[in-house]
Amino acid sequence: MRILILGGTGFIGPHQVEYAMSRGHTVTLFNRGKTNPSLFPTVEKLIGDRNAPDGYAALKGKTWDVVIDNPTQIPRWVRDAGAALKDSAKKYVFVSTLSTYKSRAKVGMTEAESAMLNEPAAADAEPPKASYGALKVRCENDAKAVWGDRALIVRPGLIVGPGDLTDRFSYWPIRVEQGGEILAPGTPDDAVAFIDQRDLTEFMIRLCEQNATGTYNVVGPRSTLTIAEMLYGCKAVTTSNARFTWVDADFVLQNKLRPYGDLPVWMPPRGESAGWARMDCTKAKAAGLTFRPLAETARDTLTYYHSETPERQAALKAGLPPEREREVLAAWHALHP
Repeated sequence: MRILILGGTGFIGPHQVEYAMSRGHTVTLFNRGKTNPSLFPTVEKLIGDRNAPDGYAALKGKTWDVVIDNPTQIPRWVRDAGAALKDSAKKYVFVSTLSTYKSRAKVGMTEAESAMLNEPAAADAEPPKASYGALKVRCENDAKAVWGDRALIVRPGLIVGPGDLTDRFSYWPIRVEQGGEILAPGTPDDAVAFIDQRDLTEFMIRLCEQNATGTYNVVGPRSTLTIAEMLYGCKAVTTSNARFTWVDADFVLQNKLRPYGDLPVWMPPRGESAGWARMDCTKAKAAGLTFRPLAETARDTLTYYHSETPERQAALKAGLPPEREREVLAAWHALHP
């Protein structure tokens, strides 16, 4: 296939490019040429700015089998890409999100339950004036309006692995490697869910090879993973002396710790979040979604972290600052000597 990737040099793009080429496909990248411009010197690169009036000019006169839109939550970008490419590409792949769902109170929600989606943002909405989930719903709707049954939509959960700059999973293997007493939220049996960016991007390429269309929930692992299994799995790839103190969800919330932020990956499995980590991915698994071992994701995440600058290593974007963790653990132990 001839594949055009909008973006391609950020978090999920590089492995996607490498995997596609390893399977014999020809890849073209379209971006501003500002993020990691030295990547892929042998790959065709077309320069354009999706915010510019004639930002897609470099694409004129060319054709592709597939266009993959990795980075956007801006509906206007989806419509503009459609206007520029609908007659020159056979398929459009949009990377959406499980945040399109308004509620995750139901366990085992499928991709077909469109009645449970957020209300779409306004057509002209852009972040931060509309929520991420509402923007992605509008993007999905606009993609289907332009491309019809040529649209392929994947809804990943938390995307993790080497290259992640959000630290929303990375915090845990990093913190476990540091050792000592660790605040572990909820109960050991609380479910967690995420998808390694390499599993996501490989699946997307294979879907294109199958000429698949429609919508897919894409999150892992293959079977339910508990937060205890995740934390001890992270510990297993280190020589850490980490020990986990389980702090119940009510105490976490009373101390104003944010699930999924201060305590990444984890959400209390109750109320509107009861099904947060138990989305139904049967359709994606049947279409060939595979999952690499947790150990590989945790180890490669740590390797990537240690390759970064000391300044970046010291400034994690998610997780508990050490002094706050110690403060909450002290308060917990005061009540549970």
